[in-house]
Amino acid sequence: MGIVTSYSLFSEFDIHLFKAGKHYRLFKKMGSHLTTINGISGTYFAVWAPSAKSVSVVGDFNHWAEGEHLLNVRWDQSGIWEGFIPDIKKGDIYKYKIHSNHNDIQTEKADPYARRCEHPPKTASVVWEDEYQWNDNNWLQNRKKHNTNDAPFSVYEVHLGSWKKNIEENRSLSYIELADELVSYVKKMEFTHVELMPVMEYPYDPSWGYQLTGYFAPTSRFGYPDEFKLLVDKFHASDIGVILDWVPSHFPEDAHGLGLFDGTSLYEHPDKRKGYHPDWKSLVFNYGRNEVKSFLISNAIFWLDQYHIDGLRVDAVASMLFLDYSRKEGEWEPNIFGGRENLEAITFMKELNEEIYASFPDVQTIAEESTSFPMVSKPTYLGGLGFGMKWMMGWMHDTLQYFAKEPVYRKHHQNELTFSMTYAFTENFMLPLSHDEVVHGKSSIIGRMPGDEWQQFANLRLLYSYMFTHPGTNLLFMGAEFGQRAEWDFQHSLDWHLLQYDYHSGIQKIIIDLNILYKNNLALYEQQFTISGFEWINYEDHQNSVIAYIRKGTKEKDSLIVVCNFTPVPRTNYRIGLPKKGKLVEVFNSDAKKYNGSGISNTEEIKIMLKNWQYRKYAAEITIPPLATVVFKIKQ
Repeated sequence: MGIVTSYSLFSEFDIHLFKAGKHYRLFKKMGSHLTTINGISGTYFAVWAPSAKSVSVVGDFNHWAEGEHLLNVRWDQSGIWEGFIPDIKKGDIYKYKIHSNHNDIQTEKADPYARRCEHPPKTASVVWEDEYQWNDNNWLQNRKKHNTNDAPFSVYEVHLGSWKKNIEENRSLSYIELADELVSYVKKMEFTHVELMPVMEYPYDPSWGYQLTGYFAPTSRFGYPDEFKLLVDKFHASDIGVILDWVPSHFPEDAHGLGLFDGTSLYEHPDKRKGYHPDWKSLVFNYGRNEVKSFLISNAIFWLDQYHIDGLRVDAVASMLFLDYSRKEGEWEPNIFGGRENLEAITFMKELNEEIYASFPDVQTIAEESTSFPMVSKPTYLGGLGFGMKWMMGWMHDTLQYFAKEPVYRKHHQNELTFSMTYAFTENFMLPLSHDEVVHGKSSIIGRMPGDEWQQFANLRLLYSYMFTHPGTNLLFMGAEFGQRAEWDFQHSLDWHLLQYDYHSGIQKIIIDLNILYKNNLALYEQQFTISGFEWINYEDHQNSVIAYIRKGTKEKDSLIVVCNFTPVPRTNYRIGLPKKGKLVEVFNSDAKKYNGSGISNTEEIKIMLKNWQYRKYAAEITIPPLATVVFKIKQ
């Protein structure tokens, strides 16, 4: 039998916090940690398995034999097994062999707190630590100005495995290659942030990363943990924030994962009505169990602390909020008040956001929440869930539905386009055109646009221009920024060859210019979450399918006038009401020739007349190009 020395990283206070669900730095205690005791180098292991009768560390170092290295159970009813094993070094692979008191079940599990995992399809954990030297101190000291609610926030969503492939070797790019190519591309495109679809280790490629087994380990598909840190560091060097997709809503049933960890429902809720997700055939965390809350919140803090991440986009929040989510009558149980809300999950999310913002006040949490649940992005002290932002799924659905219609019919559906403004300021909304909108037969974004090729691309330029001038922040999934025609396929690279064609390169150019317009105009971000930052000029011109509005900063001089024409008919001498006298100067036109548009524009300054129009004292007559957005400033 191998040597296991009694040793612990836990204090009594640690155990108290763990049991109370208030230990938010468990990654410093749980898992495997290289250490030296009495001059002997080895590894300390700690794992939570309260229903175990024995826990062995197994690996190549003991020929995977159960009982060779038995951990010691703590006598404080914490359910933690721990011990120091000499001579186990960095790079050694291991699992926990757990013999349960429950029906004598035996499981062999990866370490829930492992810092590195084997490359799938292998499933073992790897003893690991790195001494990466960060170079982003300047970014961290100044990132608050990049992440506040009155800062420009334009996000490029990326699936690392399929953004670009090494064609010769038929493989995805490594973290090191991405640190060069992806970073420079996002910088060129003028996005302020990048959002990475889940990078935590996952066993099944078609899950896109949303079925996690290694919550504390960047996937080994693209390299080592320190190489992922390099990628984050390089983004920060280019003044680009990094947001991670984070999945506390469910986890897979893979034998080496969290399910039935110690022979019992340890991490998942034991009641299938709360503990099993019918949509994804996965297990749901038990949010009412204190130790599980500590695990999840510690995991969120881990990425912010150890990997300098600037924000977490929390996946599938709606599925956590409601007990009847994707369940038929009789398949769910109401809460203690007879309602459908999952009170334990709500409490968990509030505690999560409170801890994140207390420890990292300059980051953002973003909820992917698809219902009308109130106050998702309001502070917990006001009764909200405490997220920084919420995806505006209603805007996405209504806008794409509107754009799919032939322009001749749009006059009958203008309310679909303008409806978002009736609730735009109830939350801090992010406007998403995400990966979910370009899969499963939905077509690509350009594929939804009606008409011939010219009209399709004009519609796409119009859509993006409307999106960037609509109140809120923005998110665009990779490929959409150059009009990829094919649906996204996680197995293949984006169709970069399309950029040789003018229509596609024109879309890329307009995204660059829209990001610049957004970042350089206070009116588009200074009050992006408040009604003070928006004012309708005209939303009633159904017949011409034209809308006009003002985006406002805190100072009147910063205001922008936005006019959109949703038909292929140019509008000349089109009169709009204005708030003050002066001259209109065109500062952006989605129909410009450099975007492969028709080039119809307002080349001269337009004098504003003293004339009552649309309930305003002043008016001007402008030209609106076909299927285009035009943005003006008022010059005194």
